[in-house]
Amino acid sequence: MQHTDIINKIKNTSVLVVGDIMLDRFIYGAAERISPEGPVPVLKVGKETEMLGGAGNVLSNLAGLEAGCTIAAVIGADENGNHVREIIRAMGYDDGALVDDAARPTTVKSRFIAQNQQLLRTDSEDTSEISKDVQNALMKAIEKALPQAGALVLSDYNKGVLTPGFIKDIITKAKAAGVPVLVDPKRDDFSIYAGADFVTPNRKELSQAVRGMPVGSDDEVEAAATALIKQSGIEAVIATRSEDGMSVIQNGQGAVHIKTRAREVFDVSGAGDTVIAVLAAALAAGADIKDAAALANKAGGIVVGKLGTAAIRADELARDTDHGNQAQVMSWNDAQAKVEEWKAQGQRIGFTNGCFDILHYGHVNYLNEAAGKCDKLVVGLNSDASVKILKGPQRPINDENARAAVIGALGAIDLVVLFGADKAGQDNTPCDLIGHLRPDVFFKGGDYTIDQLPEAKIVQAYGGSVDIMPMYEGHSTTAIIEKSKSADAA
Repeated sequence: MQHTDIINKIKNTSVLVVGDIMLDRFIYGAAERISPEGPVPVLKVGKETEMLGGAGNVLSNLAGLEAGCTIAAVIGADENGNHVREIIRAMGYDDGALVDDAARPTTVKSRFIAQNQQLLRTDSEDTSEISKDVQNALMKAIEKALPQAGALVLSDYNKGVLTPGFIKDIITKAKAAGVPVLVDPKRDDFSIYAGADFVTPNRKELSQAVRGMPVGSDDEVEAAATALIKQSGIEAVIATRSEDGMSVIQNGQGAVHIKTRAREVFDVSGAGDTVIAVLAAALAAGADIKDAAALANKAGGIVVGKLGTAAIRADELARDTDHGNQAQVMSWNDAQAKVEEWKAQGQRIGFTNGCFDILHYGHVNYLNEAAGKCDKLVVGLNSDASVKILKGPQRPINDENARAAVIGALGAIDLVVLFGADKAGQDNTPCDLIGHLRPDVFFKGGDYTIDQLPEAKIVQAYGGSVDIMPMYEGHSTTAIIEKSKSADAA
C-alpha cells in the first residue's frame, strides 16, 4: 500500500489507547543571574505552556494524523485532571473513558527552560498501583471502546495503572475481539506483555530486556529481538534505533531493517509515542507491518527535529513521504505553530510576500538573497481574489494552487501561506498575517522607505526588523505578459 493511501485511510480509523496519561508543563524564561541564596540560576519566567504527555502524547499524535481515538486512563480528581480533560475535548475527542481517582494526583512533569536549555524537571506523581475499584471502572471503559477500535495501544510508563494482571486481562479481551495490541514498554520484564502482537522498545530497552545482549548492528538487534520473542511470548518486536532507523523482527520470519534519512536532531522527547501512534493507525487502516513501520520511521524522524514533546501531523508526514523538499502550504494557525517551533530551535525567521504570478529571474534572485539573510523564509502569497483586486480581472494568469506549488519548489522557500482581501475596499496587505506569524525580519523589494510601509509598523511593534532590498530592473510579470501579447500580435 502506498504511504499516501495509508495516510488518507488513517482518517477513517479508530485507535484505543490505554495507559499512563500525564500533563507536560513547560516554563520558559531567561536565566541571566545566579541566585544569592545558592549556586543555582534564577529563571525569569516568560511563558508557560501545557500539553498532554505519556499516553496523552500518543493521543496528540493520533489527532495530528486525524485518526479517531478513545483514550482510557486514570487522572486525579484535581485541577490538573480538569486541564487534561479540557485538552482532550479541545482536540475533538471524548474524555468519557478517563477515570478519576481521588486517591492520587494527576501526573505532572514540569520542565524549566532557558535559552533552549532545560535547567530542571520536577515530577508530581503517585506510582503506586491503582485500586481494584479504579481498575474495574477502567476495564469497563476499555470494553465499551474495543468494538470500534482498529488497534489497541498500551502506553506503559510504569506509573501504577498497567499492572501485570491488568495488562494480561486487556490483551486477552483485545485478542478475543480481534484487535491487534501494540505495547510501548518501560520495563525490563517483557513477559507481562505475553500475547501482544507488537512491542516497540528502543535500543536500550531491548538490550536490558535480554540481559545486556549487544544491539549495535542489524544482526545483533535481530538476535536480541529473536531471544526476546522466545522468552516473552510476544509475536513481534519493532525496535527503534535512533539514527539507524527501525527493525521489524517477527516470530518465524526474516528481519526487516528500515534505514532513516539523516536529519538534524533537536529533541527525542516523545518520539516513541509518535512511532507507536503511526504504527497503530496504519495497521488499523489495513497496512501490513512493513509498510506501517516504514511510515512510522519517517514520522519519528520528523518529530526529532522539533523541540519538546512534539506530535506528527498528517500533512507534514504526507509532504515528507511524497514531495521531497517542496515547501508546504499551511493555514495561518499551522504556519504560526511551525514558526514558533523554528524559533524555539533558535532559528531566524524571514517573511516576504507577493503575487508571484509568473515566476521570473527577478523573483528567484530576490528570494535567494532574502533566504541568505535568515534561517527560514516564509512567503505570503496573494490569493486569487487578492491578485484580481491588485492587477485587474484578467489576473492571475496562474491560480493560487499553481503559484504556491511553483514557488514552493524553490530551495529558498520553507513555507507558503495564502492571504489577501476577498473584495475591493478590504485590507489587501499582509499586515494581519505578519502580526499572526511575527517573523524576525520582513523583506520588501523595491524603492521604498520604511515609513511608507504599513507592514513595517507591525513588525517593529513586536521587535522585528525590516530589510528593504533592491529589485532586479527589467524583470516583471507585467512586462512578460506584454511581451507575449506583442509576439502574438506579430
